[in-house]
Amino acid sequence: MRNSLRVHAALFFVALIYAANYSLSKDVMPKYMGPFGIVTLRILGAALFFAVIKYFVAPQDKIVGRADNLRSVACGALGIAINQLLFFSGLNLTSPISASLLQTIAPIVVVVASAILLKEKITLKRLLGIIVGMVGAGLVILGRNTQAAVYPNATLGNICILANATVFGLYLVLSAPLMRKYHAFTVLARVFLVGAFIAVPFGWRDALTADYAHFPLYIWLEIGYMIVFLTILAYLLNNWALKYASPALLGVYIYPQPVLAVLIAVAIGKDHLTWDKAGQAALIFLGVWLVSQKPKAAAGPAVAAEAGRD
Repeated sequence: MRNSLRVHAALFFVALIYAANYSLSKDVMPKYMGPFGIVTLRILGAALFFAVIKYFVAPQDKIVGRADNLRSVACGALGIAINQLLFFSGLNLTSPISASLLQTIAPIVVVVASAILLKEKITLKRLLGIIVGMVGAGLVILGRNTQAAVYPNATLGNICILANATVFGLYLVLSAPLMRKYHAFTVLARVFLVGAFIAVPFGWRDALTADYAHFPLYIWLEIGYMIVFLTILAYLLNNWALKYASPALLGVYIYPQPVLAVLIAVAIGKDHLTWDKAGQAALIFLGVWLVSQKPKAAAGPAVAAEAGRD
């Protein structure tokens, strides 16, 4: 019971970290640094941190076997490089509220990926949830933006965020077996190393050419937040939670993100909540709720069943 409480507390803290980032990132990009430059700093900082900690905490622990090594490469490509490149590219082009709403599609992706990779059953209710959730996401992507002058390329940004949510959902499913088999720092050191090899070539120029001498203090603090909290701490807590909970439970904790993101964005004047967005959110939440329902005849270690248990 105590461990379950710790898992839920860790996941809620992660949701709060992600929610604040939707607004804080807007201060940094594109005025002070491009999205790929931010990704480069995040990944290099985290890769160095996890490599050093792994050396001291779990020096003998190694990922072995062709299957596990290929899985770790896939996790690094999807969960680190592609995930972050898509997220910051999309957030740079769209509003914080739209981005946070589209992130809630990830639990639907988890269920679909679990059905394909883990043979999880898709019931009629879950199929309906997938359809409803995707309709809500489609309305967010194609809907008229009340801040079109501020975000003229919002549609492209929304598509990037939807793709980001998709690869993050796949990452949760793929990384769970590794986290249960190896030390968390072993897995994180490997996946961030792989992510660095893929992402840094896209962003090293932005990172090197930024005018650091003229960064205000609050920009330095926000970049530090994105490296320490958004990358190192959030990934560490998420992957620690995967040892004790299912990928679906981590997906469920995406629910609070848009609520927290809306409160933060509106409070500091970064975005506005409209009735259209509220209706789109309701559709997505309904779809995710239907998808998260436990199948009646769940025989094995079903992903959704574990989520319900916790």
